[in-house]
Amino acid sequence: MVRLLIAASGTGGHVFPALGVAEKLLDYDIQWLGTPNRLEQSLVGDRYPFHTISVEGFQTRSPLKKLQILLGLISSVFAVKKIIQQENIDIVFTTGGYIASPAILAAKLSGIPAILHESNYIPGKVTKLLSRFCSQVALGFEGTQKYLPNIPTVWVSTPVRSQFYTPQSLDLNIPDNVPLVVVVGGSQGAVSVNCLVRKCVPKWLEMGAYVVHLTGKNDPDADSFKHPQYISLPFYDNMAGLLQRADLSVSRAGAGTLTELAITKTPAILIPYPFAAEDHQSFNAQVFIKAEAAYCYQQKELTEEKLTDLVLSLLNNPDKLRGMAQKTSELAVTDSAEKLAKLIKNAI
Repeated sequence: MVRLLIAASGTGGHVFPALGVAEKLLDYDIQWLGTPNRLEQSLVGDRYPFHTISVEGFQTRSPLKKLQILLGLISSVFAVKKIIQQENIDIVFTTGGYIASPAILAAKLSGIPAILHESNYIPGKVTKLLSRFCSQVALGFEGTQKYLPNIPTVWVSTPVRSQFYTPQSLDLNIPDNVPLVVVVGGSQGAVSVNCLVRKCVPKWLEMGAYVVHLTGKNDPDADSFKHPQYISLPFYDNMAGLLQRADLSVSRAGAGTLTELAITKTPAILIPYPFAAEDHQSFNAQVFIKAEAAYCYQQKELTEEKLTDLVLSLLNNPDKLRGMAQKTSELAVTDSAEKLAKLIKNAI
């Protein structure tokens, strides 16, 4: 049996695509590499043997801190190499982020192949630096290849979990015949978007809409607004069912979120995270804007009045929402996980 080490950590944008691929490799012995106290520990649970290492990015101006991080990275590389040897790992698959660096370098030192999936339109620093050490780099967006010249790349889109492909029921008290707006700031939440949305919500509720607002766990004012038609949750595991039911989403523009919107045919108002590396969420969103599948506003330019009126206008125009849903569905790639699983199998 082939033994695979999946390195995916930090946010849902890294962990969920990796879980989608793992679901397609049932004949593999899969182990997981993560970092302590991050999202992957709760999402992966006891499904796979779980290893942790400590690793962080170089976002600091302190030379001493950078040296400490570099020494930590070197230590992590040899820690992963030890896992590869002890567990007889045959291949490494990673979805990028900080944890990809030690995973890819350890695979290279161990003489085994590594597959990297880059979900964002603008590749991250790890992808640009270390993709040359990978057997293959799989891309979430077709246009990303131009940023990785002379690297073996293939476009596969971004995988989602299997439940997104089958109808899911909701355990939330939402009538069938009311419009539903789903607000989500990604797996970490978005406090600034939360504050803006809570100012807009009263008028949406007044016209009969229901709102499910996923606030994340870091919003101190998450419980500050109460209404029978407004459901505020820090996290909701059944995102597939929620987006399938939604008439409209207000969300960040992470690659994983956009893929889920496409699969579930959910029209969206996108608010790219303004501090994302190289503003990659804005580039992600451009693909949906060009397809007329979504509206997009930079956070600094989106006012309470603009967001309130746009949502009301869309909810009052079902034909417009249906057209956006059709355009969104045309961006969906439904076999991304299968394509990535095949890449992994072919790399052995």
